[in-house]
Amino acid sequence: MQLISKTVQAVSEDEILCLQQGRHHDPFSLLGCHEVQGESVTEQAWSLRAWLPTAEEACVLTLNDEEIELQRIEGSDLFVARIDAEQKSNLPVHYKVMWKEADGSRHSMVSPYTFLPQVGELDLHLFAEGRHWHVYEVLGAHPRSVDGIAGVQFAVWAPSAERVSVVGDFNGWNGLRHPMRVRGGSGVWELFIPGLHRGDIYKFEIRNRHSGQSFTKTDPYAQSMEFRPATGCIVCDSKYKWNDQAWLDYRSSFDWQSSPINIYEVHLGSWQKAEDGGFLNYREIAHRLVEYVQWMGYTHIELLPVSEHPLDQSWGYQTSGYFSPTSRFGSPDDFRYFVDHCHQHNIGVFLDWVPAHFPKDEFALGRFDGTALYEHEDPRKGEHQDWGTYIFNFGRNEVRNFLLGNALYWIKELHIDGLRVDAVASMLYLDYSRDDGQWVPNEFGGRENLEAIEFLRVLNEEVHGQCPGALVMAEESTSWPMVSRPTWMGGLGFSMKWNMGWMNDTLNYFEKEPIYRPYHHNELTFSQMYAYSENFVLPLSHDEVVHMKRSLIGKMPGDDWQKAANLRLLLSYQMLHPGKKLLFMGGEFAQWTEWNDSRALDWYLCDMPLNRGIQLLAKQLNHLYKSHPALYERDFVSEGFEWIDCHDYQQSILSFIRYSEYEKLVCVFNFTPVPRENYRIGLPQQGTYVELFNSDSEGFGGSNMGNGGYVHTQDQPWMNQPCSAELTLPPLGVLVLSVE
Repeated sequence: MQLISKTVQAVSEDEILCLQQGRHHDPFSLLGCHEVQGESVTEQAWSLRAWLPTAEEACVLTLNDEEIELQRIEGSDLFVARIDAEQKSNLPVHYKVMWKEADGSRHSMVSPYTFLPQVGELDLHLFAEGRHWHVYEVLGAHPRSVDGIAGVQFAVWAPSAERVSVVGDFNGWNGLRHPMRVRGGSGVWELFIPGLHRGDIYKFEIRNRHSGQSFTKTDPYAQSMEFRPATGCIVCDSKYKWNDQAWLDYRSSFDWQSSPINIYEVHLGSWQKAEDGGFLNYREIAHRLVEYVQWMGYTHIELLPVSEHPLDQSWGYQTSGYFSPTSRFGSPDDFRYFVDHCHQHNIGVFLDWVPAHFPKDEFALGRFDGTALYEHEDPRKGEHQDWGTYIFNFGRNEVRNFLLGNALYWIKELHIDGLRVDAVASMLYLDYSRDDGQWVPNEFGGRENLEAIEFLRVLNEEVHGQCPGALVMAEESTSWPMVSRPTWMGGLGFSMKWNMGWMNDTLNYFEKEPIYRPYHHNELTFSQMYAYSENFVLPLSHDEVVHMKRSLIGKMPGDDWQKAANLRLLLSYQMLHPGKKLLFMGGEFAQWTEWNDSRALDWYLCDMPLNRGIQLLAKQLNHLYKSHPALYERDFVSEGFEWIDCHDYQQSILSFIRYSEYEKLVCVFNFTPVPRENYRIGLPQQGTYVELFNSDSEGFGGSNMGNGGYVHTQDQPWMNQPCSAELTLPPLGVLVLSVE
């Protein structure tokens, strides 16, 4: 290899060799237009340099369309030309390089190495502090115009990289074509590439400074990705025009604690399928799902994770593209349409969000720059052995910023109404699912993950502070205190917490044959001991109808009639018990088989009398819930609930009152298949009570036992109530009474 003319300074064999081998950390110091020493002290000269690994010949185009020929440096892919002051004055600041490939094809592109850095110093500072709430607008790939030239700005965080390049279809996936510039000690690499546009597919090629190994990675901040099994990122530039401002205005002042929240949990890939068995598009699902949810009477939809993921069977819980709605169902703008359509029809949308762990796929976040970047190096802190995944390093500012920015991105940019945070317990405890010696205590010798706790508190403070009305719900299965209490009180700051204790106790009770239920009566009553210690959601979720746990109706004892009656009773008990509600799809019409993510729900069952009856019961319950403030207004305070009798374990009967400011609803449950006639029940005031709801109604598939629609009180105090009445309690049924 020969050196350039002595007049072309600062280009040594070593630098060219570094560039040739993909090791150069600062390509801008070599490529582009650089002033060099002239032939004399007074002469000005410049050197034009372009790196073109696949070119045979090249030139630079001047303002008057003249061509300045570039010469290849022997033994390298560097093309250079020396120009004088006159030629320089006729050269655009951002000049165009033209070249011919070996196959004879000709190409041209404005040189990326003529542009100044585009990521601001304040952006870098905030990111390093972990407090850049709009970091997704800086890192990733963003179409934009710089100095009037259209292209795409790329930026990625890879502090242990020796070199990072943008690769894609536009450069033959050649990592030597577009090396990026590093921004000092920030670890951020950036490059503006003119001529690229929306829809271009790209990745980052990274060379680790320690091992010298090169590998390609997807962009952690990519907002669109290819359909699996392809893993390329797609340059995304949303053109969507939102039409949900009325909903957002309503949400900003949403009094959610005193409002009905009844959530229909959905896995988009298996709720319904296309006629050919494939996936429906977000837009198709929007119309079908909203129509159904409105008819049924739910207030919100909660989506199992729709962030991009490579494996269908993970249900989205092994996320590889945190900022990208999965391409299984369409484009990001198709997803925006889905959310928009829900909002225009007064249906909220929650998203299952997974910050607790991420998969080890080589193309994604794992060992991103060749080191443990997003995860811990020590497997005792950085790996979930049960799940075969990595754990985020919550002590690293840039990692926290990645997740915090992601949460805000879904709410601000995609208009999601809240997040259900998955596996919070695994984040809180360093010894979660670990034996002695497999975990590292915190600085005080305890088992609490102090860094994760601080992350969760900041998450909740920022979501609630920046996005009024948006909710954050914790799936937390331990007795960690004050999960849904404000951070200024010492809590974690979540809006609500899933009541896993209620769910486990309730299902355990319902799975018992009625003859054994008297011995487990406390499993129904115990929830009132802690019901107001947190803001609870009562979940009957997807986790309860998979992995050989059986479907909801499959859990119920007895023959088919009793199974159906028990399920009607279970759904009624959930709806009438204090707390917001969540039900996984299929449970509302008694799907017989366990949920299978690879096939659609058995919608034909809705034509069967038994299943149709349960679906109609669920529908009436939902509308009853929304129309009676006593069932939601005081969910989180004890003043909204009063036992009438919780001690009749021998007959497995429970009765209580739900209160709002102006309403009292009496709820009476019979958890056995034995009808109870002339059963005296205490009532809170005298008068005639309307039988608002009877789960044993003939229209629901029941035996139609009841009280003829009305109950008249007697002036006989009973059960600490001022009056009473004798009721007929239907088998495996519940009555809801309201004073007329």
